[in-house]
Amino acid sequence: MSQLENIESVLKSHKLSNDDYINIKEILDREPNLVEVGIFSAMWSEHCSYKSSRKYLNGFPVKAPWVIQGPGENAGVIDIGDGMAAVFKMESHNHPSFIEPFQGAATGVGGILRDVFTMGARPVANLNALRFGNITNNDENSKYQRHLVRGVVDGIGSYGNCMGVPTVGGEVSFDESYNGNILVNAFALGLVKHEDIFLGVAKGTGNPVIYVGSKTGRDGLGGAVMSSDSFTEESKSLRPTVQVGDPFTEKLLLEACLELFQTDHVVGIQDMGAAGLTSSSFEMAGKTGAGLIMHLDQVPAREEGMTPYDFMLSESQERMLICAKKGSEQAIIDIFHKWDLDCAVIGEVTDSGRMELFWHGEKCADMPIAPVSEEAPILDRPTSRPSYLDEVNAKNISQYPSVDNKIAFEKLLSSLEVVDKSWIYNQYDSMVQTNTVKRPGSLDSSVIRVKQNGKALSMSSDCNPRYCYINPYIGAALAVIESGRNVAMSGARPLAITDCLNFGNPENPEVMWQFAQCCDGIKEACSELNTPVVSGNVSLYNETNGVSVFPTPAIAMVGLNDACDKVLKSAFTKEGNTLLLIGQTTGEFGGSLYVKELFGETTGNLKSVDYAAELRLWELVIEANKKSLLESAKDLSMGGLAIALAKMSAVSGFGIDANIDFDDSKNIFDESQSRAVIEVKSENIDSVVGMAIDLGLSIERIGEVRGSNFILNDIDMPIEKLQSVYFDTFANTIEQDL
Repeated sequence: MSQLENIESVLKSHKLSNDDYINIKEILDREPNLVEVGIFSAMWSEHCSYKSSRKYLNGFPVKAPWVIQGPGENAGVIDIGDGMAAVFKMESHNHPSFIEPFQGAATGVGGILRDVFTMGARPVANLNALRFGNITNNDENSKYQRHLVRGVVDGIGSYGNCMGVPTVGGEVSFDESYNGNILVNAFALGLVKHEDIFLGVAKGTGNPVIYVGSKTGRDGLGGAVMSSDSFTEESKSLRPTVQVGDPFTEKLLLEACLELFQTDHVVGIQDMGAAGLTSSSFEMAGKTGAGLIMHLDQVPAREEGMTPYDFMLSESQERMLICAKKGSEQAIIDIFHKWDLDCAVIGEVTDSGRMELFWHGEKCADMPIAPVSEEAPILDRPTSRPSYLDEVNAKNISQYPSVDNKIAFEKLLSSLEVVDKSWIYNQYDSMVQTNTVKRPGSLDSSVIRVKQNGKALSMSSDCNPRYCYINPYIGAALAVIESGRNVAMSGARPLAITDCLNFGNPENPEVMWQFAQCCDGIKEACSELNTPVVSGNVSLYNETNGVSVFPTPAIAMVGLNDACDKVLKSAFTKEGNTLLLIGQTTGEFGGSLYVKELFGETTGNLKSVDYAAELRLWELVIEANKKSLLESAKDLSMGGLAIALAKMSAVSGFGIDANIDFDDSKNIFDESQSRAVIEVKSENIDSVVGMAIDLGLSIERIGEVRGSNFILNDIDMPIEKLQSVYFDTFANTIEQDL
């Protein structure tokens, strides 16, 4: 194990500090070699160790009677009754997708699918949460952003479609803050029987460690480290650090793993994600205190002349590490060879607590596992309230000129934040597996049936970055609330979240303040709503040339409906039905779409959250739906009442005649929380109103479904025009270069 020369250069290239190096020498009780430096670099990277964020993640509520597995495994698991469980997680692939949009997004989907089926579950649904910069202009930036949108969507669709997993929904938003860093967050959900859940552990002295999947190449070398730093002009050319995916191989890997899980050969299994063989082996052994011996020359190689460093740090896709029961080696090899996949015994479990790596019989690394996997430095970075907040929070809606409601409506309706994204979701197969009940474009949450027990799972990904920019604490809480409200609007009871916390440079005290505030907001909301965090991901350093993205804590909520034939629609169903508005409208325009679209600003502040009112709203919709009293329900969020009704009209093709007397006429666009529009038959009005009053909710009749025009107060637009704007705007924008 030769020692290093020019250590300062080596440390810099591995993004390790002098303090890190001193710590490493104390852990090893000697100088490290290059392989060991690479391992420490990967395991102590922001991406793998959460060294800047762990302090704030520790207080997340993670327990409930229905939580089977919380954070710390490949994915979270919740009980959905009848011996079945839902397995789900959300992950970021931001940096790779900005460098190489197709492969970056594709391998993001591949990675999250492996996180799910590594747990023993068959993936049954994908979502994604995408953020891009400005795509509307003719300048170079907008042209490049349109290129990124097309590449990312192609990558997601290609991988998910080839895997045969439906992409059932998601969210897409646009803001100048993402011009230098797009965000690509992928969510996957799978189903598994309780007794078939597997964990990522290595234990049992003498048990074999088996490598399965694709051969290892040099692609993705340093990927975890690259994702733990900001972008500069130079780093945008880091294509070698972006992995290349092969969904057909992953499909074989999925089926082989699910076949293997029907045997009793497996002790533990781990996906090789960020930091590849390094993270999978250290994490599996670190959880149990075991040691490992691995012979790296036994790892199947795709390229000539690969070194131990290459094998440990490569992020080649479609690979797993298995800890098997001794004596099961040949049976496992036979299964994977049947599926035309590489499979090799590369080591065994020891009781030493150390990672011992060999290369053609010679030891090339020897290090204690616990300090590397479980004791990465936890940083207490400085925080300070951002200076921009004073100016942003001081401004309110009264300081902007008045705008005619008809003009405002046309402007908001055509916003890329509002219009239908069928150009995107039509590239995804949303109906494969034949269990999709609410597909992309049907508004609010997406829903799949659980064939095994006749229930339905509802899921929604949400975050309003403008809210988080003006008030990170409340903005993050509202992301949890919005995702939960969307799930409730389908008739399902929200149960748990996974998150993807996307922020700028943690070395900036203002960014760390935003992060800390958002974490506190999530903790409060999840606690108050009884929707614990079961898995998640942190993505920092989303910054280019000193400009950070808006704080974007994306939240994906999963909820359960006891009957898949009781899924509530989010668009109008029949002419003549009555429209009811639930909740209080108080003139809230902080961070609103109204101010952004009409005045080009993100300003104002947010009202404190009334969790009791939110829970009462959920209860009304869920319980009234169980009694078959509702025809459809849609929550009010971006663009307020006017935009919610417009979406319902556009998707259904039905006109409305509605009138509501607000103190200020522009309040049809306000974004007060804990509100919804519900559609009811005339014979059910009294029952629904009675339920609302009993729950202490305000409820008001505002109109009915009828006619061929969209009429709301002083707005009157033919449905044909409304649908044309809603369904055609995005395609016309994204295809303007083609």
